Amino acid sequence: MKLLQNTKFWILSTLICLIGYAVSCTKNDQVIIPDSGSNSTTLVSYKTTTAPTIDGTVDAAWANATPITFSPTVPDPGNGLFVGFIGEQYPAKLRSMYDGSNIYFLLEVTDANKSINVAPWYFNPAMNVTGATGWQKEPSNKSFDVNGNLIRDCFGEDKFAMLWNINNSTPKFATQTCYASCHVFTPYLDYSGVLATPATATTPGMVSNSGSGNHYTNGPNEKIDMWWGRLGYISRDASLGFVDDNYQDYAGGQAISNLVGGNLNGRHVDGIVPDGTKSTTWPYKPNYTVSPTQGEVSNSQNLKLDGTGASVAVPIWVYPNTASANFVLVADTLAGGKAKKVIKVASTGVLTFADNTTLDPTTGTAYQRTGDPITGPTAVNSIPSYIGVPLIGGRADITAAAVYTGTGWAIEYKRALKTSDALSQDIDFSSLQDQVFGVAFWNKSNNQHGIQPNLTLTFGK
Repeated sequence: MKLLQNTKFWILSTLICLIGYAVSCTKNDQVIIPDSGSNSTTLVSYKTTTAPTIDGTVDAAWANATPITFSPTVPDPGNGLFVGFIGEQYPAKLRSMYDGSNIYFLLEVTDANKSINVAPWYFNPAMNVTGATGWQKEPSNKSFDVNGNLIRDCFGEDKFAMLWNINNSTPKFATQTCYASCHVFTPYLDYSGVLATPATATTPGMVSNSGSGNHYTNGPNEKIDMWWGRLGYISRDASLGFVDDNYQDYAGGQAISNLVGGNLNGRHVDGIVPDGTKSTTWPYKPNYTVSPTQGEVSNSQNLKLDGTGASVAVPIWVYPNTASANFVLVADTLAGGKAKKVIKVASTGVLTFADNTTLDPTTGTAYQRTGDPITGPTAVNSIPSYIGVPLIGGRADITAAAVYTGTGWAIEYKRALKTSDALSQDIDFSSLQDQVFGVAFWNKSNNQHGIQPNLTLTFGK
């Protein structure tokens, strides 16, 4: 008892324990790795020697990568921009690993419905009147009447995005991430601060617009890397297994945005840059170089009814008498492919193909809507409104696979730690420095999306 009560004994014992602890913490083989699970805003990318297979299946390689969990939430930015979706949440978890060459991500999102049929074509006999055609597209946004009642549900695509601060060039990104480049205008102002309405416009053609928002940064040297994953596109075919690599820039700045608002768009695909010229008409926006045809390409053309009548929009390519394929594959448009090219449209709605066969949408209801006119499905044989063209060049930096599990999406994707980008359009992970980022998810929507800002990626060493 006297020994235990001796002050000198306790001091000596404590010193011995502290020395032992310090020695154990300086062993060369010790690796200290932060835990993703301990902080829902910090994602740890774990060092691995076994790379996951990018196929949308959660394999054993992910077992040691602790996920962070969050729920991207649809905000109300104003202007009714996200009406019909405000407040929706999309529970998600995200994991990451890296090796000497690549960084890998696994995003899993809870989603009760697989939405990959984007604004498909269908036939509406009631709209097939003189000078018009019944071939119509479903809306990609929810449609409302003047009283705010839903007229028709939307046919958008499940999508996700990640935003990164390129070379720490965008100061606001450190605290605002996704919101650092989000701009909503109402009402617009001209240079003098006058409300931009037809009655008060000080510049010819300037008008107000109460429903627009776009991404652009706040300075000419600011850039944000935008990874844009269209899940219907990615999951359609192995040839489309890429997240579209984009970027955001200044796009001419507020000298343009304060005048025309929604016309200013700082979102661009990788590989294009300002070409040094401006548009020849007011407000003289900067022009950009052109990207080769790739990604989601419109499956629409204008043909004259019966060859001489009014010009109407119809599909270019059709899989005849086939349930919706969601996207037309380029391979199917080649000689001998499954898709047929539309070359004529009759006033009755009948389509004629290049091989002189026809499709009559009034025979049966396979090409017509069925069920509830507001929330019901589109036609069983709806026609894709997009052609899926494989990505190339800088837009194809991110390999991906997406699988719908029945209760949600499992999305695997990888990118080189450092790409061959020479235009400062990609984030560089090779220094293994912490990176702030944000995640967004679209649930069967065109523009409206849930946002999870202020996340941090750190690398386990």
